[in-house]
Amino acid sequence: MPCSPMQVQTRRVRRAARQAGIALPVMLIMLAVMLMSSIYLLKSSTSTTLTTSNLAYDAALSKAVDLGIYTGYTWIAAMDKNNLYSSIPAVGYVANMVPSQSVNDPNFWLGSVKFNDTASPPNQIEYVIHRMCSLVGAPVPDAPFNNNCMKSTMPNTASATAPLLVSLGVDAPQLAVSPQLHYLITARIFGPRGGNVVNQAVALISE
Repeated sequence: MPCSPMQVQTRRVRRAARQAGIALPVMLIMLAVMLMSSIYLLKSSTSTTLTTSNLAYDAALSKAVDLGIYTGYTWIAAMDKNNLYSSIPAVGYVANMVPSQSVNDPNFWLGSVKFNDTASPPNQIEYVIHRMCSLVGAPVPDAPFNNNCMKSTMPNTASATAPLLVSLGVDAPQLAVSPQLHYLITARIFGPRGGNVVNQAVALISE
């Protein structure tokens, strides 16, 4: 039986109402997704900015702490080797080193020196110099001293003009007569924002 015009119009109104009811939840879901995406994008941008800022801050501290390395090296390079047999706490020098100690051990920093650099605000730098020997005193491994030290023997300067294919390595026959003692210079910095950076360098000085 054919529908009357009134029935057809009623069905169309119902269908339109049903479609309008479905569109609203879809729009709400899309808005929620867009909102979550915006929050994630904002959070990601903030994290990237903080990471970049922290890396730049660590790089600046690492560069600033080298002043402690340079200060320690300048002092030890100007000293007579015979004056390095005993510890000198006033300048951060320790004439022996315990191999089991690390930079995280408070005893590692005994005898260290602290000073402030010229930055604004200033950074506090601490450094200590360890002679890489087992004992205080002359670096003689034989009795009665029994003082074992870390040493290196560098190639003789005369061998720098050696012919082609002649080894210039440390195990080559032509070696320097006097071995060089190892001095470990360790510096750390305490930044104004709580940053802590530790750098180390090894200085070699002939006996």
